[in-house]
Amino acid sequence: MAGMLIDGQWKTQDEFADDDGAFKRQDSSFRDWVTPDGENAPEGKKAYKAESGRYHLYVSYACPWANRALIMRRLKGLEGHIDVSVVHPYMLDKGWTFDDDFEGATGDRLYGFDRLSQIYTKAKPDYTGKVTVPVLWDKQSETIVNNESSEILRILNSGFNDLTGNDEDYYPQDLRGDIDDVNEQVYHGVNNGVYKAGFATKQDVYQKEVTKLFDVLDHLEERLEEGGPYLCGARFTEADIRLFVTLVRFDAVYVGHFKCNIKRIEDYQSLQAYLERVYAMPGVGETVHMNHIQHHYYYSHETLNPHRIVPKGPDLSWLNSR
Repeated sequence: MAGMLIDGQWKTQDEFADDDGAFKRQDSSFRDWVTPDGENAPEGKKAYKAESGRYHLYVSYACPWANRALIMRRLKGLEGHIDVSVVHPYMLDKGWTFDDDFEGATGDRLYGFDRLSQIYTKAKPDYTGKVTVPVLWDKQSETIVNNESSEILRILNSGFNDLTGNDEDYYPQDLRGDIDDVNEQVYHGVNNGVYKAGFATKQDVYQKEVTKLFDVLDHLEERLEEGGPYLCGARFTEADIRLFVTLVRFDAVYVGHFKCNIKRIEDYQSLQAYLERVYAMPGVGETVHMNHIQHHYYYSHETLNPHRIVPKGPDLSWLNSR
């Protein structure tokens, strides 16, 4: 099932694709920023001041976009400064919910709400748009600061450095051009590419999108063979976080559920080695909850899996041995 808020009211939808058979991701709506001094936000954005305990993350362990934020939170040592609520993995006719009858789901730790949509309407009562994770929430003004995962990555990367003393930079100035180029290719071809293939409702659309997806994966395999160990050379950057969250779900979900089955990541020597290398990094593997991932995809998308059977496999020995 799918759904969205229209003028603050929840509307359920049966399909993820438009009438032309193609899946089109909606832009995020809340795009403000957190800075060390509450000033100097990027142009057109409101600045919020970085303060310990002021902000809260709403996430899903199943969602790759939210997984990005969880990884950066761990890498930057922000666990003691930004707390987290985890939604239930099943996204059904009410969207993301705060049911806590699944291991790891926490309920809403701030307001005790039943649904994530209530967080959106608390921030903006007449909100129209998708209800997505991650959400960076400001407890002080009780509003959503940002719900765009790529921007939350940048906020967490640098906005709280004065609090943590952690100056590790995953978007370094000297690599930004390269990172931006890789991000653009990975977003369209892989991160969103699996959804464009999986949610296609016409054969020709699926055929086009799945071909693009594997063209990009083939290119990334060559890139890692020729360079590496990471996408932009010797340094681990945000580009690696953005690719990793899709790769770690690929063989377990996207191959079967989204019909992205020309190859598995396991069939790519360099990409598989890269996946295992990133997963083994301190702070990364701990954010991967495969039980949430598989149950979310196979149970939530009734049009793709009407009997909601969650598969037992595959046997990801490298993952299970951690």
